[in-house]
Amino acid sequence: MNNEFSVIRLILDASIPVQIVLALLLIASIASWAVIFEKRRLVKQAMKSAGEFESSFWSGGDLNNLYRDLARTDATPHGMAGIFEAGFREFGRLKQESGMSNEQLIEAARRAMRVSHLREMDRLENSLAFLATVSNTSPYVGLFGTVWGIMIAFYSLSGMQSATIAVVAPHISEALIATAMGLFAAIPAGIAFNRYADQVGRLEVRYDTFMEELSAIFQRNAARRESGFADASAPAARTASRHAPASRELE
Repeated sequence: MNNEFSVIRLILDASIPVQIVLALLLIASIASWAVIFEKRRLVKQAMKSAGEFESSFWSGGDLNNLYRDLARTDATPHGMAGIFEAGFREFGRLKQESGMSNEQLIEAARRAMRVSHLREMDRLENSLAFLATVSNTSPYVGLFGTVWGIMIAFYSLSGMQSATIAVVAPHISEALIATAMGLFAAIPAGIAFNRYADQVGRLEVRYDTFMEELSAIFQRNAARRESGFADASAPAARTASRHAPASRELE
């Protein structure tokens, strides 16, 4: 209790610039922890949904049924499901238009998937830059408070003939508190940034791999239809409403 009271007293007795530095670092620390918890929830949810969708996708079921299930949901699909939904919808829509080569059809589906992929990555990477900023700048902000406290300590000695530790100790202590607060804000933000940046990067690789696999499925389907063979799992077109089922098999 005495140590806690001493720290609080040092903060209250600190100079105005040091108090401002401590307040800024406290705000940055609270904000970074809020981002950390939100990012943990978001990344964990994205990894779980990606695993569940991959299991459904590679289960051997009809892709049309999987697409219809996504179309019936009220929420907009995210992650791997959103990439699949965007590519499947575009492929089914353009397949009914005449005059498009297989290369143009596949490229259009890939563009639709790429747009969904970029939106998902933007959602996952949001606020990561804030964690990096807090991690990189907090020690320097704390260092400013440290330098200011030491400067005040030496200034207090200028009008004294003999210096004692009791004179400079309070200013040195407030300087060290600023340093400690800077590290307190920077270390968790740095650890969280590295962890979540790695997990988001792994998700991006999974999304890219899935896009290539789905593009290969589209290409095989287009080649079979061009040869006159029907495919039981061929993409179906969907009406303008997102909640409406697929209208019919492409022919």
